Amino acid sequence: MKRFIQGQDRTQSTLLPELLDEYIAEDNPVRVIDVFVDQLALSELGFVGVNPAQTGRPSYHPAAMLKLYIYGYLNRIQSSRRLEVEANRNVELMWLIARLNPDFKTIARFRNENGPAIRKVCSQFVELCRRLNLFADSMIAIDGSKFKAVNSSDNNYTQAKIKSRMQEVEKNIQQYLDDLEAADISSPKQSTPHQVRLTERIAMFQAQMKALETIESEVQSSPDKQLSQTDPDARSMQHRGGGIVGYNVQAAVDTQHHLIVAHEVTTAGHDRTQLANMGKQAKDALQQEALTVVADKGYYKGEEVAACVENGITPIMPKCLTSGNKANGLFDKRHFVYDPKSNTYQCPAGELLIERYRSLESGKNLTTYWSSNCKHCTLKSSCTTSDQRRIKRWENEAVLDKMQVNLESMPDAMKIRRCTIEHTFGTLKHWMGASHFLMKTKSHVSTEMSLHILAYNMKRVMNIMGSVALMKAMAS
Repeated sequence: MKRFIQGQDRTQSTLLPELLDEYIAEDNPVRVIDVFVDQLALSELGFVGVNPAQTGRPSYHPAAMLKLYIYGYLNRIQSSRRLEVEANRNVELMWLIARLNPDFKTIARFRNENGPAIRKVCSQFVELCRRLNLFADSMIAIDGSKFKAVNSSDNNYTQAKIKSRMQEVEKNIQQYLDDLEAADISSPKQSTPHQVRLTERIAMFQAQMKALETIESEVQSSPDKQLSQTDPDARSMQHRGGGIVGYNVQAAVDTQHHLIVAHEVTTAGHDRTQLANMGKQAKDALQQEALTVVADKGYYKGEEVAACVENGITPIMPKCLTSGNKANGLFDKRHFVYDPKSNTYQCPAGELLIERYRSLESGKNLTTYWSSNCKHCTLKSSCTTSDQRRIKRWENEAVLDKMQVNLESMPDAMKIRRCTIEHTFGTLKHWMGASHFLMKTKSHVSTEMSLHILAYNMKRVMNIMGSVALMKAMAS
């Protein structure tokens, strides 16, 4: 063993520090957790057990359990069983929770029973960041990402899946019936082991068919025609060209320090109805009268954009260009210029399209324009196949036009959005591991997501300010 770094003799006596506090450096993150939780009003936040019962076995204080969970999520230890192990061997945790040794059931029960209060703690840290001016003069990037739930694809059923599996089971039953018929012909007088196995397989598939019929009735009775057996709130969603059974997590992230201002766990497989909701949550969290948010075109919906503007939020995102005329090689709506003064459109040929009538379609107040000179226009073959090219304008179309002007004046807006929000979601998924969520149902998943985001924000602020400076700011 020569020429190697030598370790100490295991039988050699060692003089260790007398105080557990001496093991923890002044800038250790566990000290930040300790100061942050100690300044929280746990009873006002709604934590269970702040005031202990006068009888029965003494319980653990919610502050100690909350510190345990924040430490766990800060160090990528989300399992209650793993937290139980760490509490018995981790010196930092021994210091943080004063050598308490709760079992995994007690640890898990605390997270289950205090979901709303834990989510408020996440908001409390965002409020602390606001008081520290970490959100000053920054834009907000909004996006959603799909996170896997505790529900496999095989335990999620839709009408299409049920139909496909029934067809597969019917095919298997018919195949075994044909094999059994051939076996009966070859051995008509006595039953062979092969025939018994075939009969058992047919019975098994028939039982599967009855189970699928029961599941089909449950799918038909559900509001969105979908059933998840393990996590009833999880939903099948499109994800990166494939599918995923999980949740769509919405987040609003500031573009200055990449801190998560607001978040929400949803079961919608798309983002089209989330813009105004997330923008309002971010605006309320920042306590600002006006706010600029950037998002991708997956959020584009006229009603959502108008709702944002009405609430003092300036949205910036590209329009969804889904014109059928463009697909057919014809002029699309962008080739027609609107004049608000005369309330007319000018077509590529220079003709004016005037207002003809107003209508209500799908809850939208629309105005239809066309010109009487379309039949004699030399560009008609490149414009429309009908008698007139008709243009419909929504009553709040000016809001969408203004958003397009804002986007053109900020050419790097989509790059800022991508560098802000994609990095955030990538970091969270890396921390969470392959399984993502460990809990079931939307309320519990929201609690788990709040713990992840609290840990993410806390780590970022410690990197920005330093642990010692953050503790001083919290104490003041």
